[in-house]
Amino acid sequence: MTYETISVSKVTPNIGAYISGVDLSQALSDQTFEEINSALVENQVIFFRDQHMSPDQHKDLGRRFGSLHVHPVAPGIAGHPEILPLHSDAKVQYAASAWHSDVSCDQQPNLGAILYAKVLPEHGGDTMFASMHAAYEGLTGQMQHFLSGLEAQHGSEHIFGPPKKAGDKRPTAVHPVIRTHPVSGRQGIYVNGSFTTKIVGMKPKESAAILQFLYQHIDTPEYHVRFQWEVNSIAFWDNRSTQHRAVADYFPQTRTMHRVTVNGDKPFYRPNA
Repeated sequence: MTYETISVSKVTPNIGAYISGVDLSQALSDQTFEEINSALVENQVIFFRDQHMSPDQHKDLGRRFGSLHVHPVAPGIAGHPEILPLHSDAKVQYAASAWHSDVSCDQQPNLGAILYAKVLPEHGGDTMFASMHAAYEGLTGQMQHFLSGLEAQHGSEHIFGPPKKAGDKRPTAVHPVIRTHPVSGRQGIYVNGSFTTKIVGMKPKESAAILQFLYQHIDTPEYHVRFQWEVNSIAFWDNRSTQHRAVADYFPQTRTMHRVTVNGDKPFYRPNA
């Protein structure tokens, strides 16, 4: 695609690009929105430097891409339930340090998330992203064919704990193991070591063996990009085609991030024509 209102610089051949030439605190023109959306789908995660947004501007940016998600368990920042704070310090170490796709346990998992760096440690605290398109394309045709007819169970109680009060949500869902991207049509692996619990219809040993193979395959460095944060940087990832993990190497220093998450649609698998 030709970009006219933004500049796009790829980080790796498989995943990641830096975007410049846009102020995300301002309303996006239709053309700029389309170009950012295209860059997101093509590169799967896009990075912005030196952005200055209020909470309302952060939410406005997210709403340009769809309705906003409210986390089923974790509370938002004061007055903004749609903004999820991810905070670590000397008392509390919060880091989602295992590969995952955000709340894949939902019936309609997120389209993507816009993560904004507020406070960072002196060193460390990077985030890694993995391309599920590249991981799928790195499989043999025989393995792709085998996986294409499978579905997997995704759960959340083993992560969030049992419900503590009436109204607490502990979602579960069944999704295809291979997911077709609704915009690009590319195929991608859609199981992760955090939320996926089993492959439907298989014996436990069969399910565990296949899932462990896929998790090890996803961990291939050639499918990854690593983002080194700066204060006021933004990472916007496509949750339909990536997994990510935080690098928890900065304790006891403080790291505070704000995340706006965009609602998505139900995963599906459609064979390539």
